[in-house]
Amino acid sequence: MTRTGLRSFGIVLVVFVLGLAAGLGGCASLGPVAPVEVSDVKDVSGTWKGAVYQSSQFSPDYITLTIREDGSYDIVSARQPIGTSRGQGKVAISDGRLMFEGPRGRGVGRVQKNPDGSLTMMVDGTLSDNSTLSAQLTRIN
Repeated sequence: MTRTGLRSFGIVLVVFVLGLAAGLGGCASLGPVAPVEVSDVKDVSGTWKGAVYQSSQFSPDYITLTIREDGSYDIVSARQPIGTSRGQGKVAISDGRLMFEGPRGRGVGRVQKNPDGSLTMMVDGTLSDNSTLSAQLTRIN
């Protein structure tokens, strides 16, 4: 490499490192995601929407989960081109986590508070056919 080529390479490397540092600094200023220990089903009652990824499928399902204050819940999934499917069950609290139980499977949910104050629920579950799923839901009300 020529002396001019080395200088150009050095400038590009410095710009890249400074850009990377600025980008990481910007991410850090958003703040961390904080786990939320749930003590009552009423704390998570309401409507949640998001994506569910099943181990047996290539694309996610998009669901609406409605949790009522008594611990009962309903799920509505709109899969294209199949149509709408529904499910229901009960959710209980154990050690600050959500324990979902329904006729088609069970799961464990964790709630996180985002830097903007919104809540996200992460759910890992096992269906009655032993396939697994994971979901990321955002509270909409």
